[in-house]
Amino acid sequence: MSQELSKAKTKTSTEKFECTSCGGDMIFNPKTQSLSCLYCGNKVEIEQKDDIIQEYDINSSIDEDSSDWGSETRVIHCNDCGAETVMKENSVAQFCAFCGSSHIIKQDEIPGIKPESLIPFKITRKEAKGLFSKWLKGKFYAPKKAKSNNKMDRLLGVYIPYWTYDSDTHSNYSAERGTYYYVNETHVVYRDGERKEVTRRVRKTRWRHVSGSYDLYFDDLLVNASQHVDSKIIEEIEPFNLEELEHYEPEYLSGFTAERYAVELEEGWEAAKQAIHPEIYKRVVREIGGDTVRNVRIDTNFNSILFKHILLPVWMSSFKYKEKVYRFMINGQTGEVQGESPVSALKIILTILIVLCIAAGGFWFIQNGR
Repeated sequence: MSQELSKAKTKTSTEKFECTSCGGDMIFNPKTQSLSCLYCGNKVEIEQKDDIIQEYDINSSIDEDSSDWGSETRVIHCNDCGAETVMKENSVAQFCAFCGSSHIIKQDEIPGIKPESLIPFKITRKEAKGLFSKWLKGKFYAPKKAKSNNKMDRLLGVYIPYWTYDSDTHSNYSAERGTYYYVNETHVVYRDGERKEVTRRVRKTRWRHVSGSYDLYFDDLLVNASQHVDSKIIEEIEPFNLEELEHYEPEYLSGFTAERYAVELEEGWEAAKQAIHPEIYKRVVREIGGDTVRNVRIDTNFNSILFKHILLPVWMSSFKYKEKVYRFMINGQTGEVQGESPVSALKIILTILIVLCIAAGGFWFIQNGR
């Protein structure tokens, strides 16, 4: 075995939670917000911490070890059945592929910035399946067969990594503010061969240079730190209620998959700034006032930049219809469902025909109903 391959197959120790009553595997139950034994039903409460969830200065964490897991694999040894499973890249929690036992990498062995908070799953697997069926049945243009005969792939509960950012912003701006005024202008027109003078009311703009400053505080700006989920769909199932964040405990991951962030802290902050700039622009333009604004220049300073690394719950799966795969996601906190669904060409054609018939009927009534 080559040295490179040996390095890739480094064994990693994990945490798993055994039932004190029967020794079975315990997983997190979203319904009871506790650990639940798969075999005897024994429940164990997860200890809650009362202290405030911390936010950290971004400059103090830039140089932390944050080596990319994308080039590494980890071999997880299952103490239940003896099998050894390769942990997926960027994964923090996973099941044994042979017996289904749940494994969570110990937090002190995870490189990079560790999560200190998460929103536990509130929606159970059974509830997620029901929400998906209701969502698909509500899709008017989906074919009837797709609604009744869809075969869902395995429904996975995944904790998706996110960054949140806070920042004080101070912006200096300059622009030209326009105020509308109106004048009467006389024009010469020719009608039926005759020359006539017509007076029109014309709008003009009086421009004035303006400058100033604008302060705005941003709190908990959310940035997806995963590169393995459909960003469009996951944005559609937002928002998450961050007031329900709990301190990170590995028990919450038991029975679920958790991903280690692929978007680094600085990269996430750059993405956050891309969301900040349009908001500042909109508010500065509103501050300038007038009827219209042009040549806006804004220079923004960011101060007191704080961040949190959090994990957010998402159910995800897909289904196949006529050999095409359609993906969907369910917000594990709120139950919001979004995704892809097939479209019936026949329903679209019928809708267009109905609209055309209504329009034609309205036109006929206007022309002949007088």
